[in-house]
Amino acid sequence: MDQRLVTDVKESENGKYTLIKDVEDNQLGMFDKPLRCFGCGIGWFSLLLGFVFPLMWYYGTILYFGSYYHKDPRERAGLAANAIAALIFTIAVLITIAVILF
Repeated sequence: MDQRLVTDVKESENGKYTLIKDVEDNQLGMFDKPLRCFGCGIGWFSLLLGFVFPLMWYYGTILYFGSYYHKDPRERAGLAANAIAALIFTIAVLITIAVILF
């Protein structure tokens, strides 16, 4: 029997953890890399920046409906939040214009 396997079994019996993956294979997966825009992703960054510059919500909405999240599924929630914020902002602007004109 392999000496390494024997020591791993003994360590696991003592309550220590063993690695399942290969130690030499340290390739990062697609989702191990941090997201763009300071690590929070384009969607959430656009949402936060949209409170200062609301056109960023429409940019995030265009990315959402353009299926940008297929490149990285972690972006989907932030881009969907932009679509909701753009919808709320558009309705608020239309109501404000209707009140002012009528």
